[in-house]
Amino acid sequence: MGLAKTQRETCITLAHGSGGKAMADLVAEVFVRRFDNALLAPLNDQAVMDWPGGRLALTTDSYVVDPLFFPGSNIGALAVNGTVNDLAVGGATPLYLTCGFILEEGLPIETLRRVVESMAQAATAAGVQIVTGDTKVVPRGSADKLFINTAGVGCVPEGISPSADRLQSGDVVLVNGFLGDHGAAITVARADLALESPIESDCQPLNGLVSEILKVCPQVRAMRDATRGGLATVLNEFALSSQVGIRLQESALPVRPAVQGLCELLGFDPLYLANEGKLVVVVPPDQAEGVLAAMRSHPAGTDSHIIGEVVAEPVGFVLLKTAFGSDRILDRLVGDQLPRIC
Repeated sequence: MGLAKTQRETCITLAHGSGGKAMADLVAEVFVRRFDNALLAPLNDQAVMDWPGGRLALTTDSYVVDPLFFPGSNIGALAVNGTVNDLAVGGATPLYLTCGFILEEGLPIETLRRVVESMAQAATAAGVQIVTGDTKVVPRGSADKLFINTAGVGCVPEGISPSADRLQSGDVVLVNGFLGDHGAAITVARADLALESPIESDCQPLNGLVSEILKVCPQVRAMRDATRGGLATVLNEFALSSQVGIRLQESALPVRPAVQGLCELLGFDPLYLANEGKLVVVVPPDQAEGVLAAMRSHPAGTDSHIIGEVVAEPVGFVLLKTAFGSDRILDRLVGDQLPRIC
């Protein structure tokens, strides 16, 4: 018995798609070990490379959300906005996207039309073009209706280089609004819950907001959109990459009462719920108020807050100062609160 390997060690589980510890271990042990190179090593959401005439950012993502349509958005808009945001938080101006579709036999063509129309609208709103793509059809039962893969390319201005390994003690941590809306909206859609206060996904493009941030603070240390694994997972990645600690104030964290109530009912933690229109920004302390004002001036950042600071110790830990004055450790997500969230 002592020598037997667990299922997680021998087979893929849903936890490997959570954005938490299991996924980080899988990426490190299977992919990074074999693909290791200088561009991959930072493990940001995009690779930034020198190119004749400038710097390019490249990213890719796949979308398997269930259900396809949920309060506030759908898989099509999610695919465009998610890829745009992965470019934007690397400091890039998103330009072009690709899209690949895996279609299951039996999918209504009208459903596909609705998804593609949403993608077109989202691309226009974000100021990008979808310039090439691919379509594959698999037999009934070989997929779940529709999966989408997107890739994106953008240009990065000189002097802009946010990265998870650049945090310094004293830096300030900000978010651009309420946390956990997307994860809560998916939960409501799956369970068909009737709530007094409807919850909608926060799915939106963030490149316009990032542009405003960079205008006032080109020295941004790090940015990341808090998707799978939520705020807590992003900050753990920052703390580990930069070998610093991060302290948050629970009273400063913006969570809608409806989302908080849903989490209490179902045993979720909003700090680990996925977001699709929220970014975490870390800036030098003397730039924090200017960045906060710039964020609040943009429609995607009207509810922005300063939520904490970077500290020298404890290295690699994220601590939350609770309402009772105690410190709670926000560890990396173990398992998966809610699979197929994006």
